[in-house]
Amino acid sequence: MSYQVLARKYRPATFSEVVGQEHILQALENSIQHDKLHQAYMFSGTRGVGKTTIARVFAKCLNCLKSDNPLPEPCNECTACEEIKSGRHIEFLEVDAASRTGVDDMRELLESVQYKPANSRYKIYLIDEVHMLSKNSFNALLKTLEEPPPHVMFLMATTEVEKVPKTVLSRCLQFNLKIIPENQIREHIQSLLDLEKIKYDDESLALIASSAQGSIRDGLTLLDQAIAHGNGVLESDQVKALLGTIDQSYIIELVNHVAASDGDGAYLALNKITELNVEYEQVLKIIISVFHKISLHQQLEDSEDASIKQLAESIDPQIIQLHYEIALNALSKFHVHPHPKQALELCILRMLAFQPISDGVTPKIEKKNPKLAAEAVKQKKKQIEPPETKREESKPEDIPKVEVVIEESAAGNSNMPSDLDVQSWNSIFHSLNLSMFVSQVFSEFEFVSFVDDTLTLKKSDELINPTEGLKTEFLEALSAQLGQKISLAIESGEVISSPAADQVANAQNQLNQDKDALLENVAVKDILDSFGGKIIDESIKKVSP
Repeated sequence: MSYQVLARKYRPATFSEVVGQEHILQALENSIQHDKLHQAYMFSGTRGVGKTTIARVFAKCLNCLKSDNPLPEPCNECTACEEIKSGRHIEFLEVDAASRTGVDDMRELLESVQYKPANSRYKIYLIDEVHMLSKNSFNALLKTLEEPPPHVMFLMATTEVEKVPKTVLSRCLQFNLKIIPENQIREHIQSLLDLEKIKYDDESLALIASSAQGSIRDGLTLLDQAIAHGNGVLESDQVKALLGTIDQSYIIELVNHVAASDGDGAYLALNKITELNVEYEQVLKIIISVFHKISLHQQLEDSEDASIKQLAESIDPQIIQLHYEIALNALSKFHVHPHPKQALELCILRMLAFQPISDGVTPKIEKKNPKLAAEAVKQKKKQIEPPETKREESKPEDIPKVEVVIEESAAGNSNMPSDLDVQSWNSIFHSLNLSMFVSQVFSEFEFVSFVDDTLTLKKSDELINPTEGLKTEFLEALSAQLGQKISLAIESGEVISSPAADQVANAQNQLNQDKDALLENVAVKDILDSFGGKIIDESIKKVSP
């Protein structure tokens, strides 16, 4: 076979050619220069980050014949370097622990430890995937690993260092390799394409580097596939078809419809995506990535993408976090779903179906997204606001207190009465256009007083104070509902009658009434008496007429 894959053809031959891992390379070079070599080294990290490659280069540095002492950079010209590179060096034993896990294999390997190397400085044992060794194999290795002859060096590599016994790790100098940054993978791929004289575009490089997920070998494998798929040329459309990815603009359109609670628009946008025959799991990952970018921009304002900026300004941060969690949860269960397309559709439906619990009838867009709802609230207020003359003709003193509160809150054009009581406040609270998080927080607070346009609420000592953002949204909704600017003061103490407690009490009263009505039924009562039964509260459900 004349063709050689890129990962093998361009495997680093010196430390300077290794991509990333500067913290490892610097330590190894310094130990060689100062002649402070350890008897055993453990290289750990995820797949394709350079564990075995660094170990092989290190072995060449130790046994390079160009100098009388080990060199920080091998010459790659002497017989020792050539033989180690091709795997023919008699004193460099590379072992795959996954295929030689037994204790007999380890004993056979260690039989030659006592003999000095014939044509090199060190007898080097490279044990790859060392975590695959059996417990007895590790025990057989321990004594030799702790006190090896001066001419013996152990190099071990593993992707699951947590499976290696601590007794082995304590005898090794451990190096943890990091994942490779995306920009370094991109630069490395670009340099190889230039050497191979292959045409490419920047978007193709970005797609492959991103899909590599920190692994150089994965990136080069994807590069081989992309070159073959594109018939020797890298084009973004071809690479997207290979990787199952799509243009982010499709996802932006989908997210816009979801943010606006536009189910029809979201369905059409999702249908456009599915018509591209893409990997549905990849689509979900891109959705998660878009939410991540939006969330970062809301906090750091670091995005240059105009569509991300627009979404960050129009969607409430709390809604972004909720949608992010929904998408992440869908991805975690994606592989157990029998139909990938349905899994993606249900994820979008969950985002659209989310509505905060409220007794008031509120348009979906107002519940779904407080920021997008602000304009709708203003328009609604203008439409329902009566002329000024009608307000002058109103005489609140002639109307009972509770009725005044209801009329004013419904009209949204009059000040809150100063003699507001707890029950009236609870009614007003349930009619406010609040997001789920704000409603949940302030529903636990009890009304205290309303004096000089200042609303005083009381929270229990166990609850923390709401953030400024939550207070702002609450006051904006309250001011929009009542037609005047309201200030807020919060006290601490024992809470007895809050909107949440009132709602629970009403639900319990309704349940008791339904239960009493059932007990008055002769047939039900006869069944209970005959069988010694009882009515379970959770089983009582209202049936719509």
